[in-house]
Amino acid sequence: YGGMGLDFSYNIAVAEELGSIRCGGIPMAIGVQAGMATPALTRFGSDELKKQFLIPTIAGDFVACLGISEAGAGSDVANIKTTAVRKGDEYVINGGKMWTTSGCQADWMCLLANTREGPPHRNKSLICLPMNLPGIHIAKKIDKLGMRSSDTAQIFFEDVRVPSKNLIGEEGMGFTYQMFQFQEERLWGVATVLTPLETIIQETIDYTRQRKVFDRSVLHNQVVHFRLAELATELELLRSLLYRTVALYVEGNDVTKFASMAKLKAGRLAREVTDSCLQFWGGMGFTSEVLVSRLYRDLRLMSIGGGTDETMLSIICKSMETLPSK
Repeated sequence: YGGMGLDFSYNIAVAEELGSIRCGGIPMAIGVQAGMATPALTRFGSDELKKQFLIPTIAGDFVACLGISEAGAGSDVANIKTTAVRKGDEYVINGGKMWTTSGCQADWMCLLANTREGPPHRNKSLICLPMNLPGIHIAKKIDKLGMRSSDTAQIFFEDVRVPSKNLIGEEGMGFTYQMFQFQEERLWGVATVLTPLETIIQETIDYTRQRKVFDRSVLHNQVVHFRLAELATELELLRSLLYRTVALYVEGNDVTKFASMAKLKAGRLAREVTDSCLQFWGGMGFTSEVLVSRLYRDLRLMSIGGGTDETMLSIICKSMETLPSK
């Protein structure tokens, strides 16, 4: 379908390298294309759907977005209210989506909607939804604290009709398919913060070495260089956890627990590194002229998007409860 046929570890290598871009919005937008809106289509979609949506997305001719979160259901995916009711050979979609990355410019959406009555984990489906259909209303581009180079949309659906053949895989399996997509999304997110955090630590070392306070460099203070050494150590531990998780995933293992641990740690470390380093930049760190202030805003999303820290903790707790006793 136009891809290179490589395993998921190459996605992570790309994601880590994209961290060299000096903002968070562009790596995130590429991540939506490569690892958030397309994995379920790639794994479960029909050949016809792949030709219609996946090929142009891989080629870069289509922009994809992921329609999961709603105003009343963010990390609580099971609680979404958007419906896609089957009528003949079509689904009629009503509802809305919130926090949709690339939603203002997307050509199609990987939409999660309730397609039938029943338990919340078995009544949802994923649908390839062209974004030029009648009844799709892009309400606004959301003004955000960070990731300001990324468009984030609020979208409403009013009697939107889409062919039933646009269903990805089996009806009622959408929640399960989305959980698969979440694993790749979270690992991509972890990979994209490694290089920025490494860059911030190094730039802070360089700045504090030349910045003098009370006739000596800021870096000369033990509290500063010890703190930077701690942060660098934590970052390498996160990198090791990511690589281990990816290796297990490529081998076909369920990495829900480890991916959740990595996502949790990445979000918290992103906040810790950017906050600590910004402090060492003093007043300059509070300006828009330096990278640390931008990443302080951009990387704050890591603890929220794709599942909050609290959601990751819940997943980790559940996985630990199933461990056999020694």
